[in-house]
Amino acid sequence: MKIRITILCENLVGRLTGSGEHGFSSFIETDQGNYLFDTGSGHSIVANSRALDKDLRTVRKIFLSHGHLDHTGGLPEVLKIKGKVGVYAHPHIFSDRLAILQEEGAETRRFAGMPYKKRYLEVLGANFSLNTDFMEVERGFFLTGEVPRKTPFEKPDPRLKIETEGEMTQDILLDDQSLILDTDKGMVLVLGCAHSGMINIINHVIHKMGKERFHAILGGTHLDFLTPEQLEESIRSLKKMEIEKMGVSHCTGMRAAFRLYQEFGDRFSYGCVGSVLEV
Repeated sequence: MKIRITILCENLVGRLTGSGEHGFSSFIETDQGNYLFDTGSGHSIVANSRALDKDLRTVRKIFLSHGHLDHTGGLPEVLKIKGKVGVYAHPHIFSDRLAILQEEGAETRRFAGMPYKKRYLEVLGANFSLNTDFMEVERGFFLTGEVPRKTPFEKPDPRLKIETEGEMTQDILLDDQSLILDTDKGMVLVLGCAHSGMINIINHVIHKMGKERFHAILGGTHLDFLTPEQLEESIRSLKKMEIEKMGVSHCTGMRAAFRLYQEFGDRFSYGCVGSVLEV
């Protein structure tokens, strides 16, 4: 299976085309059709798709990694162009979510969840398939479903909260899932934000697929919020794995990206708007 993955939405722009935003989306072209993984926050996906010559009308299915606005906010704009299409996500994707931040000595609360109601998206053409389990969604395409949290140094982001029946608790983002493309050169793993923990996700994929070789790992890794000690633990674990290429994006952060480059050298790249992986 031939694959071409183009980053449509990301924090940074790496060429004189497109615009950046806090969010993530990738356009996946294959022999069996085109797909979309996440939709960014909604500010740039349509304009960037046109600038990068990616026709959203050709998308066969949309995969959503989790219910944060920076990954789902562009869904209505995509649906207005595409119309009826299957959208694969976890049942928790519509949960009410907050990010509680400390800014200049004061606490700031921001809504972080999916900004649109399920019914509104269905009217625009979304046909939701809500899953919790590991599943094959197309020949050679797999969604991880819920990822077991086993790695001791990978902890939930303490800034992220969820409101249930008026009570605010830690959001562990059970809806966080990733996409696996099974190719002749090895697996390609596309991450949204890796809220399950990057190492947890990789180990889960190895267990479910019965394979260990990754041709590439792309997308957001959520390494940005980790302590220096947690980041080094993650890097030590990654160095033990069979990963040919690593193209991180979005919530990885520059500090973690620089460390990954130090350790992985030419195997590392930063996946900004317009970046392409061909298999």
